[in-house]
Amino acid sequence: MLSKRIFTAMTLAVVLQVAGPLAAAGQEDTLRSRASDWPDLSSALEGLAGLRGLSALEGLSAMRSMSALRGLRGLSGLQGLGGLQGLSELGSLSALGSVSAAGVELWGLDGLSAPAGEVQEPADSLYNLGRRELNRGNYRRAADLFRQIRRRYPRSAHVPDSYYWEAFALYREGSTGDLRSALALLDQQAGRYEEAETRSEAEVLATRIRGELARRGDAEAAQRVTERARAAAERAEARERAAEERQRERRGIAVQEEEDDIRVAALNALLQMDAESAVPILREVLERRDPGSVTLRRKAVFLLSQKRTSETAQILLDAVRNDPDEEVRAQAVFWLSQVPGEQAVAALDSVLLHSTDRTVQEKAIFALAQHRSERAARALRQYVERDDVPEDLQENAIFWLGQSRSGENQAFLRRLYQRLRGDELRERVIFALAQHRSEENRRWLMDLALNPDESMEMRKKALFWAGQSGRVPIADLVRLYDSMDDREMREQLVFVYSQRREREAVDKLMDIARADPDCELRKKAVFWLGQSKDSRVADFLLELINEGAPECRP
Repeated sequence: MLSKRIFTAMTLAVVLQVAGPLAAAGQEDTLRSRASDWPDLSSALEGLAGLRGLSALEGLSAMRSMSALRGLRGLSGLQGLGGLQGLSELGSLSALGSVSAAGVELWGLDGLSAPAGEVQEPADSLYNLGRRELNRGNYRRAADLFRQIRRRYPRSAHVPDSYYWEAFALYREGSTGDLRSALALLDQQAGRYEEAETRSEAEVLATRIRGELARRGDAEAAQRVTERARAAAERAEARERAAEERQRERRGIAVQEEEDDIRVAALNALLQMDAESAVPILREVLERRDPGSVTLRRKAVFLLSQKRTSETAQILLDAVRNDPDEEVRAQAVFWLSQVPGEQAVAALDSVLLHSTDRTVQEKAIFALAQHRSERAARALRQYVERDDVPEDLQENAIFWLGQSRSGENQAFLRRLYQRLRGDELRERVIFALAQHRSEENRRWLMDLALNPDESMEMRKKALFWAGQSGRVPIADLVRLYDSMDDREMREQLVFVYSQRREREAVDKLMDIARADPDCELRKKAVFWLGQSKDSRVADFLLELINEGAPECRP
């Protein structure tokens, strides 16, 4: 019976979120007529009667997932709240703790007195408590506290920094969904509060988050990280060049750089006029090792890549292998990606296999992926299959193979999956294949999700990405729920339904909320229904309260 009361209390909270104040909807009498079935609810309603005339109670419609009930702690001196003690049998709603996994966090209704001591502004207590929870490692609780500052005290001086601290807490939680939510919060702070004290820290945090998302296979994040790194490098180079110029001027040798520029301009002009004469000169420049030639060699690599002769690939390869300057080597690898032909691919393959410079190897993987030739793809596939390849480079190669639309690459990744050792590499394959909405990939993902011999985490990820791809009909996913014996997979299906937009997905969530014998799954279905924009949800939840639901199984 207690589980039924808890479930009803939770459903009531979601109704408040979806439908707005019940009194305004003319449903107060309905609640009172049902209150006789649950004495605790009747007692609570009587207690709330003492709050007549407080228009602020309309704000209850904004309560998300019941977390806003914590705000009642700040209501001091309100008579008539004693009736809320009738809910004490619910154990401060702690029995709903499992709902927190679905994003719902519930606090007890006890301790309604105001916090002791004076505060400088109303949000201070929430802000300080959020920082304390961060220090204790309670990141989910901390994120919710910082979120409450904006909901309850939108004019507080803590609002600008609350975005950063909530994002930081979600970053420490670490799931992919949390990372994306954190990034959205930092973007909101940047758009609304450019002068926030935490803006500089927020920029650093956003870069870290994008780096982690890129590591997990997020192509958009990878692009943003690359763009940011390139912009930072350009700014750093500009500052370095300015400092060098000032230093050279003080030493009276600024003329050297001007001469280098003149040489480069002359080489470029010669290259456009007579490539056969210019290429040997560029080779000589790249063979120089005097300190004054570094800048000239860096520019020569670019010039050489723009004129594709039979010697270009070999000269660039020599620079990769032999030049003492790291930037020259890195640029030579990059520009090899722009040189067409089998010779350039062979050079990059050689760099990837034999270089001892990890940065150069990473650039070689990228360069091979840009070639879009079958030989380049074959070189990457063979590299991934090697047993002596560092795992991070293997992940990198899998990622870039996944960016190709080649059916052969996708078939290779499907075969490769079973031979891979760790879940990190397997997850990369799942993500890579999910990006291509072919029937073969859809079948493979669903077979993986239904394979009892696979690890639960990989099955859940395959099911999620299969659902996200849009290639799996919602009717198939709905039928799958009733045939699935594993509870964790059923829970994952509830989440998958919540991410689909079809009417049938909402129908299935309502069916689970109404009749599933597993009370925890019913709670999760109710939670996700509360996030739905389907117009039928509010009436359904009210019906669920009025008519009740079957008893949960033990």
